[in-house]
Amino acid sequence: MGDVALAPGVWGVLATPFAGPELEVDRASLTRLAGHLETAGATGLTVLGVFGEAARLSVAERRAVLAAVVDAVALPLVVGATSLATAPLLDEVRMAQDVAGDRLAAVMVQVHSPSADLLRAHLEAVHAATGAAVVVQDYPVASGVRIGGEDLVRAIDGLPFVAAVKAESQPTAAAVAMLTARLEVPVFGGLGGLGLLDELAVGAAGAMTGFSFPEGLVACTRAFAEEGFAAARDAFLPYLPLIAFEQQPGIGLAIRKECMVARGLIAGAAVRPPSPGMPAALREQVTAQVGAVGGRA
Repeated sequence: MGDVALAPGVWGVLATPFAGPELEVDRASLTRLAGHLETAGATGLTVLGVFGEAARLSVAERRAVLAAVVDAVALPLVVGATSLATAPLLDEVRMAQDVAGDRLAAVMVQVHSPSADLLRAHLEAVHAATGAAVVVQDYPVASGVRIGGEDLVRAIDGLPFVAAVKAESQPTAAAVAMLTARLEVPVFGGLGGLGLLDELAVGAAGAMTGFSFPEGLVACTRAFAEEGFAAARDAFLPYLPLIAFEQQPGIGLAIRKECMVARGLIAGAAVRPPSPGMPAALREQVTAQVGAVGGRA
């Protein structure tokens, strides 16, 4: 495992809060949320990820969001890149390097092709041009690209600048098991932590995801590292209904933001179109679910 490898634990994926009729970035809420993740025990933060609605931010907004997080916390940062093609991706990586400086642990690059050879060449080109360490994100729902496990291993194996793999191709526990057996880089789960317990059991280094109670993800990963499966299961059980509630397809982002509002972590739950808002019929359930876990921050 190379020196660039991400430390194990929870790398919290930050939401981007919006405010007002123009849905402008709410810097005060963003700062409060980042600070809470640091206090909750996150190993590091992931900024401008899919959950951060990075694809719906202008270049100036991306810079502003990243700069706000750099100022708010002392944690190492993984910065997401949304482009699948190499040339525009390089611009995103350079922006991250410019704003985050030595706080940048890695950039997160999505699998952009089902071809092992094309993906490997893409990753090598990114590193050659920028020198950045890379987290490889396998998330077919976001990228539209599905790669076979053997091809993913062949694309990554032996690349010293790969800091981690984020495995979000379902079934995730099976994917994590295969990757950890074949690669000498840490593998992190995602998808709101829904499969975290099983992913840890087959070798995951932790979670890289968003959840309105990051304390639950931290408790689970720490318990697993210190005492094993049974302790991690006990630590995780109180949070599982809320994790499942937040991870509903299509509306999960809106639900999670509503839960963060209920906790007092952000001021508003707006999402940028075309993401759908949360159904009004579920608002009482937000109160019930958050209250059952522990209420406000």
